[in-house]
Amino acid sequence: MQNRQRHGIPKRATAAQVSTHRAGHSSGIHPEDAPYITAQRQRYPDNPLDLADDLDYPEERTRMPTSARRYITTEGQQVLRDGNRQIVIHHEPPPRSRRRRFHWSLFIGTGMTLMVLFFVGLSTLSSWWTNHQLDATYGYPRTYQMDAVVGHNDSLAHPSHFIFLNLNGHVLIIELPGGDASHAKIYSSVTLFTDNADQVPITGEFRDVNGDGKIDMIVHIGDKQIIYLNDGTTFKPQ
Repeated sequence: MQNRQRHGIPKRATAAQVSTHRAGHSSGIHPEDAPYITAQRQRYPDNPLDLADDLDYPEERTRMPTSARRYITTEGQQVLRDGNRQIVIHHEPPPRSRRRRFHWSLFIGTGMTLMVLFFVGLSTLSSWWTNHQLDATYGYPRTYQMDAVVGHNDSLAHPSHFIFLNLNGHVLIIELPGGDASHAKIYSSVTLFTDNADQVPITGEFRDVNGDGKIDMIVHIGDKQIIYLNDGTTFKPQ
C-alpha cells in the first residue's frame, strides 16, 4: 500500500490538452476566444492564394475574387472576366458607329427631286430676270416713245411724237402731230388675252409699206405686228 501511494495515480495523456477556458453553454456555441457558430465557420480555402490574401501585407495588391479575374492584354487593355463574360476596358474614345446603308431607290428619288427643284428654280429665276429687263427698258405700264415725220403738220424741226402704251393688256398709240399736244390723236388697238398680258412690250416703227410715198406706222406687239396705213392726215389699220 505504501508503494502504491508513493507513485500515485498517473494522469491521462490527454489531460494537458484540455482547454482551461469556459466553454459555451448553448448548443453550437464555441468558447469566447473563437465566438462563431459552427454552421457559420468558413471551410479551409481550396486555393492557397486565397489564404494568402487574408494576410495583411502593406504593399501587397489585393487579389481579385475567383469569380472575377483581371488580365492585361498585350495592348495594355484591362480585361475583367467573370465566368463566361469578358469585359475589355478601353482608354481611347469609342469608335464611330458604322454608317447606315440606304437603299439605292432613296438616292434616285433624292436626285430626281433635286433636279425638279433645280429646274423650277431656274425657270423662276429666268422669268424674274426677263421681267426685270423689261421693267428697266419699258417701265410699267409698258411704254415706248419715238419721234417721226409722217406728214401730219410736222417737219424735221417739229416732228410728231408717238407713245406706244400697254395699259393693262390694252394697246394704245398716242400721236402728237408736230409735237402739239392740243391736237393729240389716240389710236385704240387690240386687247391682249395672254398670260401676263400687261407685261408685253409695245413698240413701233415708221416706213412706207405699200409704196404710195406716205410713211406708214407698224406696231409691234411681242412677236406680232399690226400695220397702220397713212392716208395723209391719220393712220388706219390695214
